[in-house]
Amino acid sequence: NMASHSSSRRSFLKSSAALGTAASYGRVLGANNRLRLGFVGMGNRGTGIANTVTKLIEAGANVEIAAVCDIYQPRLERAETRFKAKGFARSAEMLGASRLDAVIIATPDRHHVANTLEAIRAGLDVYVEKPICHWAQFDALKRLVHENRKLGRIVQVGTQFVADSVWEKAAAAIAEGAIGKPVHAQTCYFRRGDQGERGMKIDDPNAKPGLGLDWETFQADAPRRPFEVSRFFQWRLYMDYSGGPLTDTYPHTLTPLLKMLNPGFPKKVVALGGRYYYNHGRDVPDTFDLLIQYPQNLTVAFLGTFVNATRIDTLVRGSEATLTRKPEGVVIEPAKGSDKAARQIPADIESFGEGHAQQLAAHLKDFFECVRSRKQPRGNLELAYIVQVPILMAMQAHLKDKVVYFDAVREEMRMA
Repeated sequence: NMASHSSSRRSFLKSSAALGTAASYGRVLGANNRLRLGFVGMGNRGTGIANTVTKLIEAGANVEIAAVCDIYQPRLERAETRFKAKGFARSAEMLGASRLDAVIIATPDRHHVANTLEAIRAGLDVYVEKPICHWAQFDALKRLVHENRKLGRIVQVGTQFVADSVWEKAAAAIAEGAIGKPVHAQTCYFRRGDQGERGMKIDDPNAKPGLGLDWETFQADAPRRPFEVSRFFQWRLYMDYSGGPLTDTYPHTLTPLLKMLNPGFPKKVVALGGRYYYNHGRDVPDTFDLLIQYPQNLTVAFLGTFVNATRIDTLVRGSEATLTRKPEGVVIEPAKGSDKAARQIPADIESFGEGHAQQLAAHLKDFFECVRSRKQPRGNLELAYIVQVPILMAMQAHLKDKVVYFDAVREEMRMA
């Protein structure tokens, strides 16, 4: 009886949450058990991930899309039909009624932490889109990280570029001294066009808040605004809900770089950014540069704009050699007069762009495997925390025109 099951599950979760044992309930996942997935957010990204999951199922992955959730009814109904899954207007209802093993979260930035917390507290594992939080949510992110250390859920953040063994192999090489002492590293995110924000689809130009469109829930902890169609459908144009290149795309290339360097928290961050070119109805920057200084005498430079797609190399300069990311993998080239060896570390997936279908598929497969094995996935929450802290510091540096310092003991930012 599903009804009595879900009510007994709810009372069990309430009584056991205090003991932190919710996680062990209904989690005896044998190798043959099919993973039951619930999706939160069925817009462009949620649908794209669900399409990839469907392809993985067709190729033999032992998972199923059991439930879908969206606060906008037309998208919810479309997803129910397309993925033959039970639909819910509220994520809490979905978690209570669906006997899920894991959730995949593809909501706007301000919802990521709350959606993830809700799921891990219900004993579920989580695949959550980047960025792990909105730029104004540092305290919430910190709470999530510390709570998950107690709960021990598997959390994979959707930085799919990191879905490649080349990064951990490169990290091991750097740790073994293959380039000497890492001193200076750089990466970038360049693309041409504002289609990522202004190109977001407006499903219905006449949409109104009400029963089938939950504007109140959409706003989460953002400043309260009157409903506007573009704020709802094209939320990446607005600082209230997004943050431009820094928050939307920089996690993609900063995550592999910091995975290689394993630098911990920054000492300080400086940043420059703004709307340099696209002035059409947006208040998020289109161009953003940052410098991150780490206490172990290491500087990371990150450059980017959405106005031009010409890249710079992703590389790490060490005292003895330079490690460079190439399309086919990572190359270590010793400095003149150094006795370090030249090396090539091949990538699993030959690519150098965004949105490669193989990367997303590999990242999801890694998540499913880790749900079963309880090992840490490649884009895990602890790595995402180390990546997101300098991103959040950079946004504060830009908005307040200050140098931002980090106290690693207290895990707190302060301004100069």
